[in-house]
Parts: sequence; C-alpha cells; structure tokens
Amino acid sequence: MGDEQLAAQQAVTDPGRGLTAADVEARVRDGRANVADDASSRSIWSILRANVFTLFNGIVVTGFLLLLILGRWQDALFGIAAITNAAIGVVQEYRAKRALDRLALLHAPRARVVRDGVEGEIDVRGVVEDDVLVLRSGDQVTADGRLVDGVRLEVDESLLTGESEPIDKAPGDRVLSGSIVVGGQGRAIVTDVGDAAYASKLTAEAKRFSLVGSELRSSIDRILKWIAWAIFPIMIIVVNANMVAAGGWSRAIETGQWRDAAVASVAAVIAMIPLGLVLMTSIAFAFGAVKLGSHNVLVQELPAVEGLARVDLICLDKTGTLTSGEVRFDGVHPLDDAQPAGWRLALAWNGAEPDANATARSLRDEFPLAAPLEAASRIEFSSARKWSAVAFGEGAGAPGTWVLGAPEFVLRDAASADAAASAALERAGALAESGRRTLLLAHAPDPLGEADAEAARLPHGLTPVALLTFREAVRDDAAETLRYFAQEGVAVRIISGDNPRTVAAVAREVGLDAGDGFDARELPDDPDELGEVLEQHLVFGRVTPVQKREMVRALRARGHTVAMTGDGVNDALAIKEADIGIAMESGSAATKAVSRIVLLDSRFSHMPGVVVEGRRVIANIERVSMLFLSKTAYAIAMAVIFGVLLWPFPFLPRQLSVTDGLTIGIPAFLLALLPNARRYVPGFLRRSLSFAVPAGLVVAVAIAVVSGHARALGFEEAVVRTACTITLALIGLWILAVLSRPFTWIKTGVLAAMVVGLVLVTTVPIAVQFLEFEPLPVETLVDLAIVVPISWILIEAIGFWHRRRFGTASEIAEPERRRRHAGGR
Repeated sequence: MGDEQLAAQQAVTDPGRGLTAADVEARVRDGRANVADDASSRSIWSILRANVFTLFNGIVVTGFLLLLILGRWQDALFGIAAITNAAIGVVQEYRAKRALDRLALLHAPRARVVRDGVEGEIDVRGVVEDDVLVLRSGDQVTADGRLVDGVRLEVDESLLTGESEPIDKAPGDRVLSGSIVVGGQGRAIVTDVGDAAYASKLTAEAKRFSLVGSELRSSIDRILKWIAWAIFPIMIIVVNANMVAAGGWSRAIETGQWRDAAVASVAAVIAMIPLGLVLMTSIAFAFGAVKLGSHNVLVQELPAVEGLARVDLICLDKTGTLTSGEVRFDGVHPLDDAQPAGWRLALAWNGAEPDANATARSLRDEFPLAAPLEAASRIEFSSARKWSAVAFGEGAGAPGTWVLGAPEFVLRDAASADAAASAALERAGALAESGRRTLLLAHAPDPLGEADAEAARLPHGLTPVALLTFREAVRDDAAETLRYFAQEGVAVRIISGDNPRTVAAVAREVGLDAGDGFDARELPDDPDELGEVLEQHLVFGRVTPVQKREMVRALRARGHTVAMTGDGVNDALAIKEADIGIAMESGSAATKAVSRIVLLDSRFSHMPGVVVEGRRVIANIERVSMLFLSKTAYAIAMAVIFGVLLWPFPFLPRQLSVTDGLTIGIPAFLLALLPNARRYVPGFLRRSLSFAVPAGLVVAVAIAVVSGHARALGFEEAVVRTACTITLALIGLWILAVLSRPFTWIKTGVLAAMVVGLVLVTTVPIAVQFLEFEPLPVETLVDLAIVVPISWILIEAIGFWHRRRFGTASEIAEPERRRRHAGGR
C-alpha cells in the first residue's frame, strides 16, 4: 500500500523539482495548507469564559439587575466593579496573548521544502499537500508524509508512540509530523497537513494554555467549589433573617420593606464571593509572562510562571547551556607512528557532509576536502550509538572502513583484549579530564559489510588511529548563574551525553565540585536506586535521551520540582517530562515545541530572572489571597451569625463596595505586582486559610458585638450600619498592614493612601450622604474604641502565630537546602 501511495504522489509531484508556485496557490485556496488551530496561547473564548461566564459572575449580575429593578442603583456599585474587574482581566489576558503570540510567531520553527527545483525554508504554516520536505538530522518533521529517498534516515517517534529506539525509514515509509530526525537525511512528499497531521496534535498538547500543574489555580478552584456549595443555604438563612427583621414575611411584603431586606441579602451574598482573587491570579500570570517576554523569555503556558517559583532542582545540559554550543577543533593526537593511508581524507569527508553535526563540521578548516568524495556505504551517527562509520569506493585513497565516535563506545568490545585499544582509552580519559571533548578515529582494513551497515554494527578488526579533541567555550555568565542557584537553595544536576570527565571539567570551571563525574552506563535501572544515585552525584556523562527522561522521572518521584534545560534533540524527552521544560532558541525545533519556556536569545543568565519572576507571582498571590479569603471568611461568618440571631445584615452593598476597595481591591492590585523574591514552599491553601479564617472570625465577632450593642441601645439601623462599616474598615486596614510586612516605601505609601481614603469617605459630605453614614453617638464610639484595638491585638496574635507555625519560606527551605547540598557533595 505504501509503494502504491508513493507512486501516486510522485506522479503528482516530481521530487527533484517539487511543486510550482501555481500548484501551491491552488492548494492554499483549497484549504490544503498546514494551518491548524493556534493553540500556542489561550483562546479568546477561553479567556472570556474564565473571566466572564462563571457561576459567581452570574450571581453578581443577578444581584446587580435586582437592585437596578428595585431602583437602588447606588447599591449596585459592586456590579460595576465586578464588570470592570472582568473587563480588566479579559483585556490583560488578551494583551498577554497578543504579546506571546507575536513572540511565538517570530520564533516559530521553519520547514525546508523544494519548489520549482530550488530548496528553501518557509514558515511551517506555508507547507501544503504534495510539497517535498527536505529532512536532515535535528529537524522536526512538520507535516505527515511518505519518504521518497533517504540516506540511513533514522527517526525518533518517542514523543508520539513512546518507542524509545530510533526507527530506520526506507523509501515508501510514512514519516509523522512531530517526530524527530536523529540521523541521516532524506526527502518526503507531504500527505497530511493542518489538523489532520500529528504536528498540530503534538503542538496543541505541548503548547496550549493549560491550567494543569498550578497549585494556585487548583487551590482557588477548590475554594470556589466550597463557596458554591455553601452559598445557597446561607443565602436562604440571610434572606429569612432580613425578612423577619423587617417584621416578618407577610408584613414585609405588605409594607414594601422586603425591598430593604432584598438589598441587605444581596450585600451578604456578594460579600462571600472572592471575585478579585481570580482576577488577581490571572493578571499576575499574564503580567509575569509579558514581563519575561520583554527580557527575551517566551512563556508558552502562563501557569508555567508559577511553576518557576516551585522549582527546587534544575537539570542542565552542558552543551548550549553552560557552554556556548560552539564547537571548535582543538587538536589531533595520533596513536601510532604509522598511520593508515587516507585517515586525513576520512576526517575531511566527515567534516564536509551536509548532515554533519557541529562537532564534525568543526573539522572542515583543519581537514578541507579538496574534491567531492562519495561514500560506498555508511552508518549514520546516532546519539544512542555515539559513533558513525563510512567506507569509500576503490581508488578513493582511503581504503577500508573508518569509524568516528566516542572512544569508549567504539572500543568497548576491544578494550579488554587489545593493548592498543586499552592505551587509546587511557589517553582519551586523560584528554577528557582537561575539559576537552574527545572523539576517536578508528580503522578496519575491510570495507563496511552490507550486513554490518544494515544492522548498524561496528566492523571487525578496528584499530585506533587518532584522538581528536574539541573545545566548547564556557558561557561568561554560567558561574554567576550557578552561584545564584546555590544561594537560593535550588540544587543543580548536569546531565550530558559527553564523556563524564569532560563534563566534570566544565562543571569545575563554573564552580561545581563534581569529582570525576558519573558514567551513566553504570546507572541502575530501578527508579528508587536511580533516585538515590542522583541525590549523591552532581554531574553525569554519557547519558542517553531515554536515561535523561528516566532521571527526571526519578527526581520527581523523590518529591523534587524539576526544571530541565537543553537545546538538542536528545533533551526533548526530558524537557517534556520535567515540571518546567526550558529550551534555548538556538536549539532544535522539537525541543522548543515541547518546552514551556524558551530563552529567545539562548542566554542562560536569564534563568535567575525567570525564577525571581515566578517567585514574585506566587508569593504576592499568596499574600493577596489572605486578604480576599479573610473577606470571604468574615462574610460567611457574619451571614451565619446574623442569620441565626435573625438580625438584618449590617451593611448596604455600597458600603461594602467602598470598604472592599480600600482594604482589599486597590491594595491587592498593587501588592500583586510588587517585587518579591521569597522562595515558594508547598501548602499555599493551608497557609492562606490558617490566617484568613481566624482573622475573618475576629472581624465577624467584632462587628456582631458593635452591631448587637447598638441595637440593644435602640439606635437606628443607619447608625448601626455606619458603626459596622467603620469597624470593618479599621480592622481590614490592620489586616492589610499585617500582610504587607516587611514594609517598603511603596507598601507604606499604599497603606497611607487607603487610610486617607477612609478619612475622606467618612468626612466629605457628598461621600457621607451617598454612603448614608450617620453621626455616631458616644456609646458607639466607646464601643469602637474598645472593640477595634482588641481586634487589632487579636489580628497581631494571629499573624505572630502564623509566622511561628509556618515560618517564612526561607526559614522552611534552609534546612532542606543544606541537607540536599550536603548530600550532593
């Protein structure tokens, strides 16, 4: 079936010339272009749904409309505030979406195609059916197709099928979009594009705006779920209490006092909903992502901003992260005085190959290829095998078979029995200890056999010819960045496919005490044992792509929140598996596709700023959540207390709107965007509720005492509401002060501005009239003078207990940081 399909497609498309411009235009018109739903950021509908179409917005809008119908527009201010909040949330997230989409577009992967006989690179969305894709090592296949021709093409489909071994592809075989070319090269004719191709499914899975893995989101959703279950029975209690307080249901309906009861009931219900908390979380995520974007850091999933704060261990690939990724030829070290003929020609051919990797390409200047040279047979380089082989035809001047690769892999079968092989490995180890990457050129006298080539097997009779050394420039900022991680309690593991001694030498250069490094070939298969080894060692070499993934899994299983950085195809599996995958822009398309964060200028020095931004977001949201949840706690407690006592709710909606704005809304918006480098510790919801619930109870009891005494003295309801509003505002500002510590000039200014605002709304005549405030009698002022300071003392005690019980994040993290780093050494 594959051959028939391939023949049919080749009848449509000449692989040598590709499609013409007219052919491409016709396919685009027919909708056969590689255009899929853009899932690289949150959709407009999902933004609207999250910020507008919610249960609590429905309750708010219902209350708002009810008050408008009753002619109490003054008390419907909360509706305007809620609509404004939703609009701000939509606008902020949409602006973030636009900014992130523009970044994603600028740094999107490209496809290599042949059109009108010319090879060129185009945008992935410009690929159409029947296009001729040119595939080379390191490419991600961008559309499904059938292979036309290829030279030892190997494809890694592990991201699609879970099969870890590379798959050889022959003409007629299907290549799947989303798979990764790990060896060889070839051409394929496109069969499926857009939503019908694997690429769109993989991209949607890897890049979509998702709420998975966000403790903030899940905790807030849990709170909203609890409130949703509680709000309707509490609403019934509140409505009944207000109707009874108005003279009973019958009398209230007859006299029209049910309107006042309805207004008070709406106030009680609206107060229980922490609408601003959801808004603040969305804005903080979006603001963090856009801020990082301005520093060339693309956040492909907004909740990843929070994940950055939770990272306590970061796995680094050496090449492209600690080093610049630029490989330079260092020197050749012959292993025998009598070199076989053609060894320099073999090196020149390896350097000149179009699909040569960066290490092989660095040979070109030292070993230039004077004339084109065709290989009679070859075995492509594989990151799993770590070697390649080539044999040339007769008369080429380089008889036999030439193998180029990692010394310990090329000579592993000969080292125990061959003195020359053993000596070569010993010398390779000495060179590797100096921090240089080392490859071995070996020679077999016989041409590469067909059976060996098919099975990708080393030829018999290999003898070492020369060791080649290469250097990578260590990034100037690497040592400083690693020092930052050490100071902040973030453990580091360097995981590389290079020789462990080479990796250890680089690690020592950037300040890590790595010993000789750990050879990944000695890693245990058991996850528990693997995790124990990972706790004890810092540097690992000769790690295969599958091992990188298993190492990340083992670390996560031991309770670590793991970030993985890398740029190569061999990092893609581990980056996908990590809690936070971070790719370099200079890396492969596949690596960037599965990452959550891309460093657009490939500068590792951005990492501290990335972590700081994540910590700022989550630490500020935790502080803000205590404000909002304190309000929810006292609103629910007051609703129950006043409902059971059959007292009318002691606030008008407009009064609650003002106190909310002064003690929570305005300061929360500012506090959520302030710098905050506090390290994150799990347990956000428990810590927030441990402060919010007792603080809310203090507020509710204080208001009940003030309200009850005023009613007992026979004061009018307007006086009771005035006293309760001032009591709430004063205690609320104290809660704000407790949660704002330690003070900075900005926090002090925000708090002072809110105090000034309270003075203005209680003294300016137009505000006093609008809020229906009444002068307070002496007895009530005395109550406030007693109840409010006692409440302040209780709030201080709760804050002190909370700090002693949970400590600061740094106090909690320090013992664990010392233990982990001691174990790492």
